[in-house]
Amino acid sequence: MSAWVIAGRELRGLFVTPFGWITLAVVQFIVAWLFLVQLEGFVQLQARLAVVPGAPGVTDLIVAPVLAQAAVLLLLVMPLVTMRAISGERQAGTLHLLLAAPVGTGEIVVGKFLGALAFGLLLLGLIALMPLTLLLGTALDLGKLAAGLLGLALLLAALTAIGLLLSTLVTQPAAAAAGSFGLLLLLWVADAGVAADSALAWLSLSHHLQPFLRGLVDSGAAAYYLLLTAVSLALSVRRLDGGRRG
Repeated sequence: MSAWVIAGRELRGLFVTPFGWITLAVVQFIVAWLFLVQLEGFVQLQARLAVVPGAPGVTDLIVAPVLAQAAVLLLLVMPLVTMRAISGERQAGTLHLLLAAPVGTGEIVVGKFLGALAFGLLLLGLIALMPLTLLLGTALDLGKLAAGLLGLALLLAALTAIGLLLSTLVTQPAAAAAGSFGLLLLLWVADAGVAADSALAWLSLSHHLQPFLRGLVDSGAAAYYLLLTAVSLALSVRRLDGGRRG
């Protein structure tokens, strides 16, 4: 059993029940509604923007806000996606069988992570379809769109890893979801009311997303998300290693 096998099993498990399908449908409906709201606002402003030199276009006024709002949706959804990854196995009494299998703890964690991340990337792909429909009627800054989607993908990896970590720490999936959401929300608003160069701002998930939404691929922000992902996965492996030795 390899990490890829575990990832496939995890991803299929999300679609065995209605949860996966309902989540995809609900998120797409909400994003579509937000997209139409932004589009309506842009249409109302279009006449005034036409006479303003260097006025922002559809990418800045529609795409960037929709991606920012989609980030909040991902923050709400991913704790639900990851909550059963380990705690569900523990609750069902199958975790000891998984730990007894001839597979490393690291492979288990990476497999669970990749399965949940694949679901999140599927969500992100569906979200990306909405801005791309603008190409049917207007010009779109594809570079800015790509940067925004890259930022969301990096954020998604961090959200998934943190959710997986919380799932290794508790025995109840509901507690894992609540703990994940609480921690992610704390990290999301860490920069509220503080200077942009403060340590708390550096810890903020939303703070590091802003450059990507402006079309900038910030290496420091990317490193933050990757570091947060790696540390969360390492702690998950350590936690499961303790359970295996126990």
